Amino acid sequence: MVDIQTVSIAVASAGVFLAAIYYIFQIRHQSKMRQTDLVMRLYSTFGSKEFQDAWTRVESIEFKNYDEYVKKRGLGDYAQCATFFEGIGVLLQKKLIDINLVNALFSVPLKHMYERMKPIIEGNREQFHDQRVFEYFEYLYNEMQKREKTLVPNAQVFHEDFRGSLEVFNRSSRYSTHKGKANRRFHIHLKECLSIAVCQMIE
Repeated sequence: MVDIQTVSIAVASAGVFLAAIYYIFQIRHQSKMRQTDLVMRLYSTFGSKEFQDAWTRVESIEFKNYDEYVKKRGLGDYAQCATFFEGIGVLLQKKLIDINLVNALFSVPLKHMYERMKPIIEGNREQFHDQRVFEYFEYLYNEMQKREKTLVPNAQVFHEDFRGSLEVFNRSSRYSTHKGKANRRFHIHLKECLSIAVCQMIE
């Protein structure tokens, strides 16, 4: 026959076990909430008019090399866009943000922007004799490249949609006198694409 002391020990042990499980779930939930909040803050910055305008100016300029780009545009817009992705690269390298979240939301615009900015970054490094200039932007790009083969079908659709929108914008901004209208169309479409990506990420 089981005595009262044995039952008490069993109940106490079960209580400690359940408390530990509850604590683990709470920690995981809090971590997920923090990352979600961080990602949405990044999304808000990326979708802001200030950032989009800088992005648009980088996209719309024609240049052959670093010197020509600096002469035409300066480094302000380039620095703003590159610094944004540099920050994400730091967070990823320090394991403060999940690579799946970064991939879901930023993989396509990141890839496009890094490849466009690469000659500017290389020129910047040469000018300042420092290979560390935007090194975490480069790190972020390389990590996303490693994941490119694992993109789910929905992410591929997002990639094609974003690229199509970008091509339309580039044609409009180069050959149309209504650049403001083209910019607005591009910004609206970009927000729609990003919203889809966020919904896929949350699911």
